[in-house]
Amino acid sequence: MAETEKPLLIKRYASRRLYNTETSDYVTLEDIAHFIREGREVRIIDLKSGDDLTRQYLLQIIAEHESRGENVLPVNVLTDLVRSYTTQASSMVPEFLAQSFEMLREGQTQMMENMTRANPLAQMPGMEALRAQQEAFMKAMGGFGVRDAGKPEAEDKPAAGGAESDEDLDEIKEQLAELQRKLSKMGK
Repeated sequence: MAETEKPLLIKRYASRRLYNTETSDYVTLEDIAHFIREGREVRIIDLKSGDDLTRQYLLQIIAEHESRGENVLPVNVLTDLVRSYTTQASSMVPEFLAQSFEMLREGQTQMMENMTRANPLAQMPGMEALRAQQEAFMKAMGGFGVRDAGKPEAEDKPAAGGAESDEDLDEIKEQLAELQRKLSKMGK
């Protein structure tokens, strides 16, 4: 396992300071949030007791972002989460949330791959700016695990041929025609 694939171990001292064991320096919650946004797994443990504090600190990072007005979680979702702690559904909520975020990650990754692959849309004027804007949007969303679209993962499967590919090609052609119509209107 490569060094960057192992979780980054952060130790919390009795003084509540957080210590990065890889770089041998102290870090802040914002530093930890940055590591996570960059795709790094983080594990935070209490030095004295050995307790895993990762969940507590991740919740604190989310709370700080939400309190600064970087609202990602709508009030109704937060309300439903609070309710789930007191209902029978609480056992299903973690799995549901995990699957929902996995679907979001897969959708974002697929969209980024489609935007960066060599296709007729990529050659159109303005598409590079649109791709950069989409990447910025994904990053602003916290990435939710969005990977570099130019680097396929080992578990990625090549596109299947046949009717499904033909349908995808027809859809791309239609999107291209629509973009050309829009660009023509902008040029007038």
